[in-house]
Amino acid sequence: MPGFKVAIDGPAGSGKSTISKRIAEQLNLTHIDTGAMYRAITYIALQKNIDLNDEASYVFMQDLKVRYEKNRIYVNDLDVTDKIRTDAVTRNVSKVSSFPYVRRILVQIQKDAAQNIDVIMDGRDIGSVVLPDADLKIFLTANVKERAKRRQKDKEVLGIKQELDALENEILERDHKDSTRKESPLVCPPDAIVIDTTHYSIEDTTKRITEEILKKEKYHGRTTNEGR
Repeated sequence: MPGFKVAIDGPAGSGKSTISKRIAEQLNLTHIDTGAMYRAITYIALQKNIDLNDEASYVFMQDLKVRYEKNRIYVNDLDVTDKIRTDAVTRNVSKVSSFPYVRRILVQIQKDAAQNIDVIMDGRDIGSVVLPDADLKIFLTANVKERAKRRQKDKEVLGIKQELDALENEILERDHKDSTRKESPLVCPPDAIVIDTTHYSIEDTTKRITEEILKKEKYHGRTTNEGR
């Protein structure tokens, strides 16, 4: 798989997407937020009013084209970026993403999207499943309270108010579901650099990862023009 690959993994609220976006802009990499893809499928499933607990109901995915482009998520060319951030999607995305059928389809889409380009991809199984041969693997983490505070701020931007305790419980539940699912669970790849962002700003963490990328000889020897 030619091109320079950076895999960013970590639990909910660890800063994966925000930091990946910044690095992509600074270093001319293509950013792909795989979490947005799972949210998009969850949104479509809710719209179709399928039985979310029945894996066979997700056969509708065969007729979907999902892509993440310039920090926007599209399903069959429909921009659903804003629609996937509702509480209904948040409550159900762990369930939807736990099904092997759903994951296998999206993992293949993600692998295909990363072909022949310089990419920074974030999610929960990037370094372990999607890009196991990535040139750099980062695992971001932070304590639950800090991650809940970040989610609270994100929701406030959308006009949604939620108590911190409730958000902490939601995150703990999401962590458990993500790390115990049978299909490509959330794990820290053994060759990943672990960064605890609890006491670091977005700027500090961005700088740290950028420094790790710039150490890579392959980054400086890139030959593809994609993602620049």
